[in-house]
Amino acid sequence: MTPFDVVVLAGGAARRLGGVDKPGVSVGGRPLLDRVLSACREAGRTVVVGGRRPTVRPVVWAREEPPGSGPLAALAAGLRHVEAETVVVLSGDLPFLRDGGVRTLAAALDGGTAEGVLSVDPDGRDQPLVAAYRTEPLRRELALLAAEHGNLTGLPLRLLVQELDLLRIPAGPLASFDCDTWEDIATARATIREHGNVLDEWITAVKDELGIELDVDTGVLLDLARDAAHGVARPAAPLTTFLVGYAAARAAASGPEAVSRAVADAARKASALADRWAGETAGGAGEATGPGTGSGTGAG
Repeated sequence: MTPFDVVVLAGGAARRLGGVDKPGVSVGGRPLLDRVLSACREAGRTVVVGGRRPTVRPVVWAREEPPGSGPLAALAAGLRHVEAETVVVLSGDLPFLRDGGVRTLAAALDGGTAEGVLSVDPDGRDQPLVAAYRTEPLRRELALLAAEHGNLTGLPLRLLVQELDLLRIPAGPLASFDCDTWEDIATARATIREHGNVLDEWITAVKDELGIELDVDTGVLLDLARDAAHGVARPAAPLTTFLVGYAAARAAASGPEAVSRAVADAARKASALADRWAGETAGGAGEATGPGTGSGTGAG
């Protein structure tokens, strides 16, 4: 896939939220902006247009002049810092965007002649701030619009996208969901707590909080915790998973893939140990099932 940069627009006035600092509004314990940035980990450079703040990932900061002069002015300010030939453009209020969605947008421009690709939401609406563009055509059209109108202040996004040769791809069910109102915020907060989402959301939040970039096989760890709790004792579950993590950390110098393999290997060993432990309780002491055990030959 062609390398890409990301520009996140995070400086709007949030009028429908009463003017609050929307990028800092928490959904699932994480600011909206951090949720978006977590989906941008494959970008070569991530530029955030808006007021500076602590973020979960390193970013390059930019600001339109004057602040609040609209999305095209903000986009132009962000593009000044873009180095890649492809740029993914995102709003800063997408709580359900994932890195796979960002990757799909960038990859859609590989090998073709289109100047951009827009996500289309489930209602059939174009989403120019969940999109990828070729950088030079984007700069060209912004310069032409600035020349035609005198500047970019207050100009709508549709003036830009109508001049570009665009592809359109369907967004995932929630990938383009944005938070413009308090009702949207409430919906997002409720959605992440639904049974099918809550565990993945929690694991992602913890990884961000701890600065961990690691793909975790949640199922393997849950199985291990179950085996330890049922086969040994309930308090053994968190302690065992902690020890598996500690064992895996010793592979950190070899990179994230090695750590993921180490987690799986340590979990497998610990789970087998829990099974042997439980087997002794269920079957008595008549069998030797531990590693390296064999039939004894000594005289009694």
